[in-house]
Amino acid sequence: MRRHLSSLTLRGRAFLAAGATAVVCAIGFGQPALTRVGVLMMTLPLLAALVVGRRKHDPEVVRTVWPRLLRAGETARIDLTISSDRKRADGALLVEDTVPYALGGRARFVLQGLGGAWERTVSYPVRSDLRGRYVVGPVVARLADPFGLVERRRPIGGTAQLTVTPRVVPLPSIPLTGGWQGAGEHRPQAFASGSAEDVSVREYRRGDDLRRVHWRSSARIGELMVRREEQPWEAHATVLLDNRRLAHRGQGPASSLEPAVIAAASVAVHLEQHGYAVQLCTADGLGGGTAGPGAGALGAERALEHLAVVEMSHRTTLDVGWSGEQARGGVVVAVLGGFLPDDTAALRRIRHDAGVALALVFDVGQWAPTREGLGGAAAAAVTSLAWRATSLGPRDQLDASWRELGRAPVRGGARG
Repeated sequence: MRRHLSSLTLRGRAFLAAGATAVVCAIGFGQPALTRVGVLMMTLPLLAALVVGRRKHDPEVVRTVWPRLLRAGETARIDLTISSDRKRADGALLVEDTVPYALGGRARFVLQGLGGAWERTVSYPVRSDLRGRYVVGPVVARLADPFGLVERRRPIGGTAQLTVTPRVVPLPSIPLTGGWQGAGEHRPQAFASGSAEDVSVREYRRGDDLRRVHWRSSARIGELMVRREEQPWEAHATVLLDNRRLAHRGQGPASSLEPAVIAAASVAVHLEQHGYAVQLCTADGLGGGTAGPGAGALGAERALEHLAVVEMSHRTTLDVGWSGEQARGGVVVAVLGGFLPDDTAALRRIRHDAGVALALVFDVGQWAPTREGLGGAAAAAVTSLAWRATSLGPRDQLDASWRELGRAPVRGGARG
């Protein structure tokens, strides 16, 4: 009974109160006719609550989200197919899909003229300027009586996920000095510094044909090396995002991490468009899979999916410990926050393994309440480690900073 009474609307509660008042007055003034009116007013909402509460049949809901992966600022469409095989006519039904506030809030629809075994399809757009992974659903159906005395909300159907990736800024092409060109079964691609001989051999494995042993490389390296057969040249790049809490300032969407995420996403897409197999790395380790140019946007999409949900890390160092074959000799683009003294060893080691090392250093001091800009000093510290680096502030354009990075000279110590 308590569950049924909780579904009374304001009108239903008013009927109960008015009926109870009429009964009390009728007893006090000795008016039997008024008693009957009061009992009738109290009975109507109770009967309506009982009838609505006994309804067990729920419509079926099929939700389609298109696309499930979109970039911030773009619009997705959600289709709801609601059907019922009930022989009895339902009349009208009010449904409301549960939508996170960041995607636009409520989506309500009134389905009218519902006879037996009906089906309706409704659609609505969602849009978000904030990256993240959102859960849409379930649908809430409102069941009410014809007099509006009772209203029950019942969730029906399941949920669906919608991933909003960071916004991507188109970047201009810049020269990656130290690279070289190679061609194989794929189209020509840019490579980091090295030699064709080093790339076309590998360590000897049990079962390899001894006729494939490359004696010159074996003598130079000190280990038995064999030739790679039909090995296509492939350019690879690593995008390193510094997402440490110590390296950023601000809170939530207004923090310096958000433009850093946009920068990392833009660089990943830009490099893949130029033929690189891209992998993403954060302070917590690898966050995006690799994919060659023949795989389309697979590598960048995986990186974007990870960037959609990346958060500030509690790690204190940039010692990501990447493996040699994944990052050595390729292009490394680091998107850095505040420079910490303990970062020197990690950045020097990354620079030693990389063929080309670029750094976008965010002036995180400008996101702090004191507004003290230290980006120039941080960029100079990174440059002293033989990186090509430039500084970015809240008002700087990412494409202009990327172009400036292409012209930045390499100063400072050696790669070791």
